[in-house]
Amino acid sequence: MTRRWPDLVVLDLLIGVDEQGSLSAAARKVGMAQPNASRAIKDLERQFGTPLLRRHPRGATLTPHGTVLAHWARRVLAETTQLLEVAQSLQSERSATLTVGASMTVAEHLMPRWLGALRGARPEVNIHLQVHNSVRVAELVLDGTCDVGFVESPTVPSGLHTSTVARDRLVVVAAPSHPWARRRLPVTVAELAATRLVVREPGSGTRTTLDRALQEYERPAPLL
Repeated sequence: MTRRWPDLVVLDLLIGVDEQGSLSAAARKVGMAQPNASRAIKDLERQFGTPLLRRHPRGATLTPHGTVLAHWARRVLAETTQLLEVAQSLQSERSATLTVGASMTVAEHLMPRWLGALRGARPEVNIHLQVHNSVRVAELVLDGTCDVGFVESPTVPSGLHTSTVARDRLVVVAAPSHPWARRRLPVTVAELAATRLVVREPGSGTRTTLDRALQEYERPAPLL
């Protein structure tokens, strides 16, 4: 006997003959045309190296060997059914899990309210939040680690679908003792570019936004 896997539909056909008492009825049960069913059983007999059916004018019955193999075929199909049910449950479990990536600013100021609203609307969804800078969030969405990401970067890598969900505004803050705290006129772009600032790390969306806004100027190294 050649070592190849039997067709599960043909095993179901064999079981059908045992239950229905005829090959034609078994073929209808599995949705197979009668000639194809007859060829399939003959192919299975060649594969197993033993007759499986006794054909007679009223229908067909299983041979003793066919009865034994039908018993094992039932077990195989029962295990296969369980396999499909487990696969379905895993698919459902995955679809009910959402991994969200968020940049640090978004995670701190916006995600608590957003995730609370999502949990109220869809309590069955398991939510996992990962907090990184904007560049890292984009990388995690690209490689499939995160299902969706929220960043405040002015640009994102190609290959990502983007949608604006909110708008933010960057402002300059200074200590009360700083000269800018006492002046009435706005700080100019040139003054901002010439001043050492405390800024976020490279990869942060706010840092990228600032760098792009001041890219035409020579700038000193940041304080931090």
